[in-house]
Amino acid sequence: MKDLLRSFGRVLFFMALLCPLASRAQTSSVSGTIAAEAAAKPSTASTTVVWLTPQSGAEEAPLEPMHAVLTQKNKAFEPHLLVVTRGSTVDFPNRDPWFHNVFSLFDGKRFDLGLYEAGSSRTVHFDRDGISFIFCNIHPEMSAIVVVLGTPYYATTNARGEFAIAAVPPGRYTLHVWNENVLPAALQALSREVTVEDSPRSLGVLRLPITKSALLAHKNKYGQPYQPPSPSNPVYAQP
Repeated sequence: MKDLLRSFGRVLFFMALLCPLASRAQTSSVSGTIAAEAAAKPSTASTTVVWLTPQSGAEEAPLEPMHAVLTQKNKAFEPHLLVVTRGSTVDFPNRDPWFHNVFSLFDGKRFDLGLYEAGSSRTVHFDRDGISFIFCNIHPEMSAIVVVLGTPYYATTNARGEFAIAAVPPGRYTLHVWNENVLPAALQALSREVTVEDSPRSLGVLRLPITKSALLAHKNKYGQPYQPPSPSNPVYAQP
């Protein structure tokens, strides 16, 4: 009888240990749709990033650094928009037959990779949250954006403007929305508190007031207008 009681006690003990783990394992999804206002093209909404930052009481998930690639090919960055977690590294390989000079001097990670030739690559460690606008000091038509987040709970919209953030533990969060064609004040106005429970949560339709992109006009890394390419200089060689 005593052995039976001991065995029963052990079962109760392990059940008590497992219950909190099971509770923490319960997660749900947060979804919604981004709708660009009137004048915007339908594809604009596909560049939107949506994320949740835990408030007090919400479970903090481990932040896993990533290793991503932002390729320079055909005088363009691929992909144009890249989302990574804080602490991630991003490779910038040059797949073009001419030189590139990648830099970012805006909010986010500031860096200048200098001039490097075809077939070579440089790497940047993104160690702080923020939005990094990426350009080439030689080719003004090249632009990209790296969004660095301090949370694993994020998603980007598809071609229909839909998003779904998976595996979000119950708790209170702050919703953030970012799109390169929306002014900072308008994006801030979209932030709100979101409570996640043990069932899927829909945020409905979030409307973005689209304006002209800040990437359409920019200066080189010296703050000067871009100079026309020189045919005699191999750095500025044209295809």
